[in-house]
Parts: sequence; C-alpha cells; structure tokens
Amino acid sequence: MFNKILGKFSADMGIDLGTANTRVYVKDKGFIINEPSVVAINNRNDQIIAIGEEANKMVGKTPGHITISKPLVNGVISDFEVTEKMIKHFINKVHKEHFSLLPRPRVVVGIPLDVTEVERKAVEDACKSGGAREVYLVEQPIAAAIGARLPIQEASGTLIVETGAGTTEIAVISLGGVVTFTTLPIAGNELNENIIHYARENFSLLLGEKSAENLKIKIATVASDFEKEETTMRGRDLMTGLPKEYTISNQQIREAIIRSVRQIVEAIRNTIEKTPPELVVDIYERGILLSGGTALLKGLDKIIGAEIKIPIHVIDDPLTSVVRGTGIILEDLDNLKDVLLPATSD
Repeated sequence: MFNKILGKFSADMGIDLGTANTRVYVKDKGFIINEPSVVAINNRNDQIIAIGEEANKMVGKTPGHITISKPLVNGVISDFEVTEKMIKHFINKVHKEHFSLLPRPRVVVGIPLDVTEVERKAVEDACKSGGAREVYLVEQPIAAAIGARLPIQEASGTLIVETGAGTTEIAVISLGGVVTFTTLPIAGNELNENIIHYARENFSLLLGEKSAENLKIKIATVASDFEKEETTMRGRDLMTGLPKEYTISNQQIREAIIRSVRQIVEAIRNTIEKTPPELVVDIYERGILLSGGTALLKGLDKIIGAEIKIPIHVIDDPLTSVVRGTGIILEDLDNLKDVLLPATSD
C-alpha cells in the first residue's frame, strides 16, 4: 500500500540499458533521455569526468591519462562500478531537471534474453545503488513488442527480431512469455567492424569506429535492387601514416556487411524451425517484426522477406521500442506484471 502511494508521487522510470545507448522514459512525461552508454575516466585519480553525450564526444580523441569506457557488452554489464555510476547519473539528471523533491523512483529495465541470474542481479543492484527504490526487469523483445502495442498476452504467436548494437535477439512470444528464442552477437557494432575491416583490406585505410558507423548510416544497404550511391570516407593511410580520403559506394559497403546480415537471416530461419507449428501459422499471418537500431538498415526487411518468405514489418521508431515498452509497463504495472521477470534472490 505504501509503495503504491509513493508510486503516485515518484518519477518512475523505464530504462533501456543498451550497449550503444541508454534511453530513459519517465512516467507521465514520456521519453526524455537518449545518450550513449559511454563514460570517460581520468586514470590519474580514477574519477569520472564525463558520461553520455559529453563522453562520446571524446571517443578517439583522448590523451593517455583518460580512458573511454563502454561498460555494457552485448547488453550485459561488464564493469559494474562504472555502470552503477552511469545509471546514477541518468537518474539524478531526471530528478534534478524535473522532480528534485519527489521520492526515489521505481525502475523497469529491459535486459537481454539469455542473461544469467548473476547478471540480472548486477542490473538490479546497479539501479538500486544508482537511486532506484524498486527495480523490475523485463526481457528486451517483450518490451519491444509491448512498445509496438502488440497483443502479446493473447494465445497467439508473435516473432520479433530485436537487433541493436551488440546483439540480435529473435523471440517467439505468446501468452506474455518467450516460447523460443535465438540470440547472437551480430548487430550494429559487428557491421561497423565489417566496414573497418573492408577499408583496411581494400583501401589500406584505417577507419575509426564512429566513421564506420556514419558510413553505415549514410549509404549502407543490403537490398539486391538499389540505386548506386557514393560518399567520401576519411581515415589514416596505413602505408604513409597520413590522413587520406577515398570514395566508397553502397555496393562496396554491401560487400562488407552482407555475410553478417545473412547470419542474422539464418538465425531467424532456425528460430522458426524450432517453433511449435500452431505458432508458426500465427507468424505467417502476422509477419515478422523488426525492432532496434539495425532494423533501419536499408534493405534488411527485403532480404529477410525474400529468404524467409514471410512478410516483414519494421516497428515505428524501432530505436525506441524497448524504452517505450518499459514506459507502457510503468503506466499499467498491475495488468502487465506477469511479463516481468521474478526478482533475484539476495
């Protein structure tokens, strides 16, 4: 009863703790934070000097005594202390800017499908240490489906592909739970690495991670029918060590990333093959839903549809579907409590 009363006055939050970005939804306010999951640390005194957007501006530009930390790997905490401070920073940012006098918030956090109990507890502990009063966990594909307003609590099958920066999660959902799933460490970051490798091998050019990602966003396609586009890529010439630029086409970017994309397609096929036949019928009728930032890759829906022979639908604003889902859960916690994971034991 007391928690319900507090809940009416606290700035309860939904958090998508992503490998690349952390997004925060605040109850009754909406989606208000979208910042890189990046932290800058001064090695001389072990102090954090920047978090989020400010830290991301320093990537690739730091002197020796400053380290850039990305404390989440494939959606899982790899550095507890840094993650805790990052979460605390975002929670405090919301409170200072909007709700400074309100009680500590309840928090719903989206987490990957195949995390261990130890990893789940690390998320809970990091959020509580960061200022949360209560912490609820929900699997990211479930949150994404809720964010897309899909009727996942019905006795029918929904197949959602949540492909972000670190991982791709393919889940068949029915009656509010995951029936079968596949997860693989191939997503946006892997495609960036593909482009970096291609530039090195074919142009003897060393690209930075952000440069590769910008190329991907600007002209990458995996469609078989596309109009040729070109852009300039800039990096360091591996022969001379000097800055150099080349023209690169979307056809070349496609060559760089297509193998990784085909692995995602094959994983979708394998997931369907191990799905109960009654749910497969539902999936054929509803189609496959794409969520996450990599869902915006040009032609991804076409190549999956051509290979799997099932209609493909990209969720509206796929970048924010998980955090929107956590927000919807917050707004209707009593009716959606069954989709939450049980709390870990202390």
